[in-house]
Amino acid sequence: MTEKEKMLAGELYDASDPELLAARNRARDLCRDLFLVDTGDKEKERRILSDLLGCETDVAIIPPFHCDYGTNIHLGEKVYFNANCVVLDVLPVTIGDRVLIGPAVQIYTALHPEDAKTRASGLENGKPVSIGDDVWIGGGAIICPGVTIGERSIVGAGSVVTRDVSPDVIVAGNPARVIRGVGKAEA
Repeated sequence: MTEKEKMLAGELYDASDPELLAARNRARDLCRDLFLVDTGDKEKERRILSDLLGCETDVAIIPPFHCDYGTNIHLGEKVYFNANCVVLDVLPVTIGDRVLIGPAVQIYTALHPEDAKTRASGLENGKPVSIGDDVWIGGGAIICPGVTIGERSIVGAGSVVTRDVSPDVIVAGNPARVIRGVGKAEA
């Protein structure tokens, strides 16, 4: 298997592999181009996002934005990223329709081995992240590797989500925990 194939399979891989370095450099250049595009040039912005994500999309991304590869980010319709978001997409990040992502949100799929000797070898791996339809993620939240966020849920600003979130709940804190159901008055 190539290092890219290992990465996409969730196995330990060497991130310094030339193919992976070239793909990350490409994504970094496209993120820079997105930052530099004139705000009125929607056609150029659309082309850059299409190149970055590997598909046509109606996503709105307010720069600056950073991702590892871009092509491992899979978006539904009408997704909104506010400024300063980071998506470490060594594995798929799947985001549903009408998801609102606040400023400075960080979504991680990348992991490093717990064993120090393996970690020192430079190998790493990851776990995918999935975010359901109609989710709202507040500014500064961190979504950790392997997390699934259920439909219509809300992640409070500054929260660190380390475990799966059920549909229709509000979570907040570090680590994030359920505060209440969506639309239910606070007790």
